[in-house]
Amino acid sequence: MIRFEDVSVTYDGAAEPTVRGVDFEVPEGELVLLVGPSGVGKSTVLGAVGGLVPHFTGGTLRGRVTVAGRDTRTHKPRELADVVGTVGQDPLAHFVTDTVEDELAYGMESLGIAPNVMRRRVEETLDLLGLADLRDRPIATLSGGQQQRVAIGSVLTPHPGVLVLDEPTSALDPAAAEEVLAVLQRLVHDLGTTVLMAEHRLERVIQYADQVVLMPEPGAAPVLGTPAEVMAVSPVYPPVVGLGRLAGWSPLPLTVRDARRRATDLRTRLADREAPRAQPGPAPAPPVLPSPRRFLRKRTPDPAPAQIAEVRSLAVRRGRVDALRNVGLSVAPGETVALMGRNGAGKSTLLSALVGLVEPTTGSVRVGGAVPHRAAPRDLVRRVGLVPQEPRDLLYADTVAAECTAAERDAGAGPGTCRALVSVLLPGVADDVHPRDLSEGQRLALALSVVLTARPPLLLLDEPTRGLDYAAKARLVAVLRELAAEGHAIVLATHDVELAAEIAHRVVLLADGEVIADGPTSGIVVSSPSFAPQVTKILAPQEWLTVAQVREALA
Repeated sequence: MIRFEDVSVTYDGAAEPTVRGVDFEVPEGELVLLVGPSGVGKSTVLGAVGGLVPHFTGGTLRGRVTVAGRDTRTHKPRELADVVGTVGQDPLAHFVTDTVEDELAYGMESLGIAPNVMRRRVEETLDLLGLADLRDRPIATLSGGQQQRVAIGSVLTPHPGVLVLDEPTSALDPAAAEEVLAVLQRLVHDLGTTVLMAEHRLERVIQYADQVVLMPEPGAAPVLGTPAEVMAVSPVYPPVVGLGRLAGWSPLPLTVRDARRRATDLRTRLADREAPRAQPGPAPAPPVLPSPRRFLRKRTPDPAPAQIAEVRSLAVRRGRVDALRNVGLSVAPGETVALMGRNGAGKSTLLSALVGLVEPTTGSVRVGGAVPHRAAPRDLVRRVGLVPQEPRDLLYADTVAAECTAAERDAGAGPGTCRALVSVLLPGVADDVHPRDLSEGQRLALALSVVLTARPPLLLLDEPTRGLDYAAKARLVAVLRELAAEGHAIVLATHDVELAAEIAHRVVLLADGEVIADGPTSGIVVSSPSFAPQVTKILAPQEWLTVAQVREALA
């Protein structure tokens, strides 16, 4: 159905091809997973299937890409629209209408599908993706995860033979991700739909793949094989594979079920050991990031208050929707808090209230003694910083260097402060690169560097691992741990249960705008079938959260 024949893509002005030697085939009715570190060209490969590369992006494509027998060099994207449906990393860039139902119908209208058929398909898709209650909602009022489901639904309704998906579960909560993946599996198995998908959260998707295409490094030829074969050599792999490598299991397990069947001996070895508990507050630790430490610690922070942030009886109403109701939250210096819950539970709204972007309907919010929505921006930036779901909202300069210069000027920081952080979070990215030329994960890392330049005592992150591979996530975790050890408070809204297990001292669960649980990470996630990390599920009832904890205990 999809055929790459010795494909290379070189963008205008680039000295080297972004991808080269791409040569593989995706048979009809298979789900093929494209994996590899950030920046290796996965999005370029996906874009070539629907003709976006090079017709929309520019550059030179050598070799040949065919879809259902159509050569993408001679068929523009609109001439492939009836056979290829594409959803990119950014759902907002995908929408052309204002409401959910209109967006689901738009693609079919463009293809001239009969109205009675359109109506039936819209209803089917609303049910498939759990969007029926949102059909009349303006898309702008939806959470990021809800928008992601609408974007996926809008390409499902025309019933294309090929689906191309770039990070389709990155903004979804665990339950919604399972629903979407189950839908994709049904399309593949029951309707013969061909799916080519890139996804960094391999713990969610690896078990659904028929084949895996590994792009190991920029410019290297891809490796094609079964999921087990590729995971045995891949530099990126989910926790279940990491635990299998640690325990020496062969063949490597790809699912929690397979791993649990082999874990009896490992549980026995760990039975007399106790899983470590994360403790908030500054703690001595070996230096893990020598390059930015000298900048992060350049100024001696003021004595920390007992609480950096205090939220009391907070309610926020947006239009007809009660986004938050009677929320209480306190965050202490050195504490990392993970906000978790379904899409639309109110996580992003709570972060917006903490940074002053929304005004409380009732209740109060105080950060560092200030009321955020009344504070002057120059004062607020030194108290609290937010890295939003869409990093481009913070990035407006033409180069990475210009972004850093502006961030240092706004924060009153010394020259090189931002660049040092970029060097850690984005190794190898040159100063003259335009932010729009970075991948989604790379833009997020740049936005985080910009926010951290001001060293705010309270750091807020909204889905900070969206678009990040495992190596980039490890670098992010190292930076955040160091900031917490220095007394910074961190609140992150995330659907990434593995991140919460790795870094959070506390987990706060939200549902329908209310706090339904607030406690130590292990106490919340171990008992939750939705929010438990893979290692916890494999080794239950023992309360291990990460592969690193198990490795340390065995050592």
